[in-house]
Amino acid sequence: MFAYELCVSLLAVVCLIAIPRVRAAACEPIRIPMCKQMPWNMTKMPNHLHHSTQANAVLAIEQFEGLLGTQCSPDLLFFLCAMYAPICTIDFQHDPIKPCKSVCERAKCGCEPVMKRYNHTWPESLACEELPVYDRGVCISPEAIVKAEGPDNPYYQDFSKCSPESSPDFPMDSHNGNCKGSNGERCKCKTVKLALRTYLKNNYNYVIRARVKEITTRNHDLSAVVEVKDVLKSSLVNIPRDTVTLHYNSGCPCPPLAANEEYIIMGYENEERSRLLLIEGSIAQKWRDRMAKKVKRWDQVLRSQSRGNSGRSGMRRTRH
Repeated sequence: MFAYELCVSLLAVVCLIAIPRVRAAACEPIRIPMCKQMPWNMTKMPNHLHHSTQANAVLAIEQFEGLLGTQCSPDLLFFLCAMYAPICTIDFQHDPIKPCKSVCERAKCGCEPVMKRYNHTWPESLACEELPVYDRGVCISPEAIVKAEGPDNPYYQDFSKCSPESSPDFPMDSHNGNCKGSNGERCKCKTVKLALRTYLKNNYNYVIRARVKEITTRNHDLSAVVEVKDVLKSSLVNIPRDTVTLHYNSGCPCPPLAANEEYIIMGYENEERSRLLLIEGSIAQKWRDRMAKKVKRWDQVLRSQSRGNSGRSGMRRTRH
C-alpha cells in the first residue's frame, strides 16, 4: 500500500513539472491619452479596476475629465493613472504596483468637497483604505519617483534644493513651497480675491479668525496648526475656540500662511473625517477688524439668495 501511494505521489510531481507555466500577460505601451504624461509608459491589463483592455479603461477614466478641470488636487491625475493604467515592470508583471494610500487620501481630500457640491461622493471603487502605506509596502507616489528622465519630466525632483528642516518625514515633491523645482521657481499660489462675489460663488463651509502657530508636515500631509480666535461661520464639523489643524490637499501650501500672524480663513470641510480643509479656492488674508461685519453681511446675502432659489424651485414644482 505504501509503495502504491509513493508511486502515485511521484507521478503527480512528474505531471506538475511537465505542465508548462502560464506566462503572465506582457507589459504593453500606455494608450490612454490622459496618462501618457505619467513618468511610466508601460502598463498591464486587467488594471486595478478590473478593466480587461485599455479601450475599456479609457471609457471609464474619461468620466473624471471635468473633475480634473477643477484642479482640486495635483495628485488626482497621478492617482487615477496609477489605478487605470498601473505601472508595469519586469519584476511586477504578476501584481501591478498600486498607488500609495497617501496619494489616494490627498486626491480624495482635495476633490471630494468639489464632488459633493454636485451631489457626488468619492467612488467606492477608488477607496483608499486597502491601498499600501508608503513605508510598509510596495506602492508608487509622485514624491517617490526620482529623476527618471531629467528636468523635462514633470515628476522630476532635485532633492538637493529641498530644505530638510521643513520636512523631516518624507522627501517633498516639486509642488512644495519649500522645495525649488528644476526651473528654480517656488510653488505659486493663485490669488483668490476676498469679495462678495467670491463668497457667494464658493459657499465656504467655515470662516474663522485664527492665529497661525506652525506649518507642519507629517506622514505626507501638509497642515497648518492655528489657534481659533473667533468662529464666524461653521457647518457640520465642530470648530472649538482652541488649537485646530487645517489640512492642505497637497505638498503646496496654498493659500500661504505665516507663523504668528492672524488671518481670516475661509475653507471647506471633510465631514467623514471631521477635517477642516485648505483647498483650491480657499482664502487666507491678514485679519482686519472690519472683516467680521463684512462676513456677516455677506452671509445674510448668501442665505437670502438660497431662500430665493428654494422659493423659485418650489414655484416651478407647483406648476408641474
